[in-house]
Amino acid sequence: MRNQPQDNYIRGVLMIIMSAFCFACMNVCIRFAGDLPSIQKSFFRNLVAAVFAGIIIIKNNHSSEPVSLRIPKEARPALFLRCAFGTVGILCNFYAVDHLLVADASILNKLSPFFAVIFSYFLLKEKILPFQAACIFSAFLGCLFIVKPGFHNAALLPALIGVCGGLGAGIAYTMVRKLGMMKIKGPVIVFYFSLFSCLFVTPWIVMDFAPMTWHQIFTLLLTGLFAAGGQFAITAAYTYAPAKKISIFDYSQIIFAAVLGFALFGEIPDGYSFLGYALVIGASAVMFWYNCRQKLSPSELKKPPA
Repeated sequence: MRNQPQDNYIRGVLMIIMSAFCFACMNVCIRFAGDLPSIQKSFFRNLVAAVFAGIIIIKNNHSSEPVSLRIPKEARPALFLRCAFGTVGILCNFYAVDHLLVADASILNKLSPFFAVIFSYFLLKEKILPFQAACIFSAFLGCLFIVKPGFHNAALLPALIGVCGGLGAGIAYTMVRKLGMMKIKGPVIVFYFSLFSCLFVTPWIVMDFAPMTWHQIFTLLLTGLFAAGGQFAITAAYTYAPAKKISIFDYSQIIFAAVLGFALFGEIPDGYSFLGYALVIGASAVMFWYNCRQKLSPSELKKPPA
């Protein structure tokens, strides 16, 4: 009989890699949708996610553990911040994907875990250890190599918007953590966030709707499907194994994004971008290793591998 914890760990790794692949495909679909406004693209992405979350809630309401859409009064501010900053994060990420290399936009969005650590300190009063601070500094140094700040750099503005996308996502994830501590169910958070995002951008779409071809509509629906697939896969991953053991594999999205960007758009990141990738992923790997060791007892650290 196989070891159940080990089997769950493998399932968790496979699911988080599948999630990374889905999100990389989502970014590719954003580019394939053409020169449509980023706001219009985000509407379709969130519309599909809202429908999927709604279906899950309805399905659960027919089970022995129904899910309520009612949000306690004390959780509403956190839910609003999750919705607002999550919407900002998506809009910025979509804009960055349209104007940068797919791999560059993806890595800038992956700064969100570091922003989450920072905002957890200010909003949740969770301490930042010196070691974590060093990793955050390394990640932002890598970010500078990718952004390549300078007035001569035509990609500076979309790169900075990409960083803002990671910042918005970092605050949103901090609020998700807070809502989880308040026992608010994941599908409910996804449903309200997706619905909020759709309603938020609707006035802009009504006032400045860009006509779409059937190909663009199909591509945007695929964007939503890949986004939903990535969301569900990453949720399943964290039910199989704790984040500290598998979160590092989420950075496989950068590899998928670089390969897809080269194969489909002929994109080749420059040397500075590769150095930036190495610093961000390296900082994540070191923090991952550190978190794993912090959770182990001295006797476990000396135990030989099975």
